[in-house]
Amino acid sequence: MVLNIIYIIIGVALVIWGADRMTDGAASLARRIHISEMVIGLTIVAAGTSAPELFVSLMSALKGTPDMAVGNVIGSNIFNTMLIVGCAAMVAPMTISVTTVRKDIPFAVAATILLIVLCLDGFSSFSINGNTISRLDGIILLAGLAVFMTYTLKTAKAGDSTSAGSATSAASTADAAPISVVRCLAYVALGLACLVGGSNLFVDAAAEMARGLGVSDGVIGLTIVAGGTSMPELATSVVAARKGKSAIAIGNVIGSNVFNVLAILGITATICPMQLSGITLTDMLTMVGSIMAVWLFSFTRYTVERWEGAVLTTAFIAYLGYLLSNVMM
Repeated sequence: MVLNIIYIIIGVALVIWGADRMTDGAASLARRIHISEMVIGLTIVAAGTSAPELFVSLMSALKGTPDMAVGNVIGSNIFNTMLIVGCAAMVAPMTISVTTVRKDIPFAVAATILLIVLCLDGFSSFSINGNTISRLDGIILLAGLAVFMTYTLKTAKAGDSTSAGSATSAASTADAAPISVVRCLAYVALGLACLVGGSNLFVDAAAEMARGLGVSDGVIGLTIVAGGTSMPELATSVVAARKGKSAIAIGNVIGSNVFNVLAILGITATICPMQLSGITLTDMLTMVGSIMAVWLFSFTRYTVERWEGAVLTTAFIAYLGYLLSNVMM
């Protein structure tokens, strides 16, 4: 058990470090071939920040633990909207742009509802147990991602850079000094190797721990895996909120949620269809409810106040308690 915990920590560290190196290398290489900062921010950096979730989910599905793959995405989104936004708002009230309230958050809500519809498999029942996220479902999710990226790029080119602010800011700081082409390629290769190796180690250790504790893969994915892969977003958002850069904090969360559902599950399901057995409709509805709560709080003077952050954080603790109580029953 102790050895598995050590492997999980090492795996998380490798995945996070690998994502940073791959993003730095890819962004630097893109600049050298004269790709704009805006495009880099919306593509390379956005994908890089979600690379831990992508590789962990993909490896989980390929290794025969689909509940851990789906649980990672659902748990990460719940973690993002409840704990990250909650903690960041308690540190400093978060001002949210009109564009985020009117476009980005509604798209995140729509993506979440689309996932639930696809998981219900024709509404034969209101249970997702035993249903499958098929290759067709994965393609539909990827089509949704294409629509989101196309619309975001068009609005950014038209001068509306608010929704891309966090990504572009990250892109501009990812590589302040020039990096040689050889070093860029080395960063990408090393980062990719760490992502693959770290996610393999992480998934194997988490699955072994689940079996040892008698806990389902879904619960492990919703808690340990999701929390581990979302730690960078938590640190980034809290620091950004403390420095008064709430647009970066909320943009980080919303962009990550959209990418998690549409890109990560889209890619994973297209490569390896996933049958669900340990993920419940309650988990799905909690994911929807959390993003809708953030949307509702955003309408109050376009600000998430400290008390609203406390409500979100308390709701997350209650949900975690619900999961643990089911494990112990």
